[in-house]
Amino acid sequence: MRHCYYYLLLFLFATTSVYGQTVRRDLHDLQQDFVDLRFGMFIHFNMPTFAPEDWPDPDMPVSAFNPVRLDCGQWASTAKAANMSYGCLTTKHHSGFCIWDTKTTDYNSMNSPVRKDVVHEYVDAFRKAGLKVMLYYSILDTHHRLRPGYITRAKVDMVKAQLKELLTNYGDITALIIDGWDAPWSRISYDDVPFEEIYEYIKSIQPNCLVMDLNAAKYPREALFYTDIKSYEQGAGQRISTSENKLPALACLPLQRTWFWKESMPTDTLKDVDWIIRENVIPYNKAYCNFILNIAPNREGLMDANAVETMKRIGSQWKNDGRVATVPKAEMPIIQHNIAKFRPANSSWSYDMNIMDFANDDKFTTAWTSHRLVEHPFWEVTLDGPQSVNMVVITEDATDGAIQTYDIECLRDGVWTKVAEGRFTSRVAISRFPRTVAEAVRVNITSHTGFPAISEVGVYK
Repeated sequence: MRHCYYYLLLFLFATTSVYGQTVRRDLHDLQQDFVDLRFGMFIHFNMPTFAPEDWPDPDMPVSAFNPVRLDCGQWASTAKAANMSYGCLTTKHHSGFCIWDTKTTDYNSMNSPVRKDVVHEYVDAFRKAGLKVMLYYSILDTHHRLRPGYITRAKVDMVKAQLKELLTNYGDITALIIDGWDAPWSRISYDDVPFEEIYEYIKSIQPNCLVMDLNAAKYPREALFYTDIKSYEQGAGQRISTSENKLPALACLPLQRTWFWKESMPTDTLKDVDWIIRENVIPYNKAYCNFILNIAPNREGLMDANAVETMKRIGSQWKNDGRVATVPKAEMPIIQHNIAKFRPANSSWSYDMNIMDFANDDKFTTAWTSHRLVEHPFWEVTLDGPQSVNMVVITEDATDGAIQTYDIECLRDGVWTKVAEGRFTSRVAISRFPRTVAEAVRVNITSHTGFPAISEVGVYK
């Protein structure tokens, strides 16, 4: 009866907080609040905890998940000891096991020997300790075959159903960290699982939940491509520039040698406390970046003694004194489908093999390069029939930065009309203009130095 009463209260709370909010909070304010949290705990705890590797057999039996001493209160007290301000739990990792009471699949913790809703245990414990709650969710799901070549509308609907459960049954979620989506290694594009649809669906349930996709492996650091917060996985070689970053950001790293628990961890040498504080938390906070440190619970559901002791030592040397830096106001996130992607392209004379098709191949590591003898280069793309457009995003090649100014023209009924002009102040230039119908879009480079080179042009409606 007490259990039912809790969920009744939670439902009423969720109804009030979701349906009572008719207007989203300003995104910049949410980004500032996120950066001001400064330091939090990533908790990788899922089926890989019970496997020898972080990528287990996708058909590993439910019976393998059996944390006999599960204690999320211990996790929370460990985070508090380090003066962290929030936690983030892996609700579903790439192998598809759900550690909450989901109705979408039998592959979940309620059917395991422990028969517990781990997400419920986690959010209760962290809120009781005065900590904010975030959740991690993987789009890539090898158990349910949500991977390249197998994505159907039914599987997209399953993603939405799972997100609805996570965002309606557990109170306010500060942020949702999404993984395995439009990354070079997952190969699930934002078209296969439509980003804008999922993004707006999340916001329709919890308007003030930040949506973060771990996509820095692909997208440039100068703009918020498909994320509210720019996110860096340091262990994968993604490093934030503490001198140049101007976007609200997150950097993540494991305290132990891998994200999920392994048998050697109770006696492993963990990352140095002073290095964590002096080389990560402090400089990143000054650069508008929140730092999240992963601590992996063991197979019993507890954090190892050496990890607990390390967290206490961090807390004795570091305190969260509030805001370090005021986050500059950034351009709104790009969330729409790029209607220029893979469409027929044309340009003025290209240099060598770097022809026009490289500027809309959905790769930021290739580029169209103008020939040095062309004084006024252009690049254009033919759309799939007349399209309503109001934004163009141009990303220069990472090694050049030769374009100074440009203008944008749209073709309709055989007539080119200038709709915008702009100047490059970083690698990415975003031009917004009144909505217009276009059959083609052209970028005219009006001033430049050296070899103008464009990695990607995005056209959006």
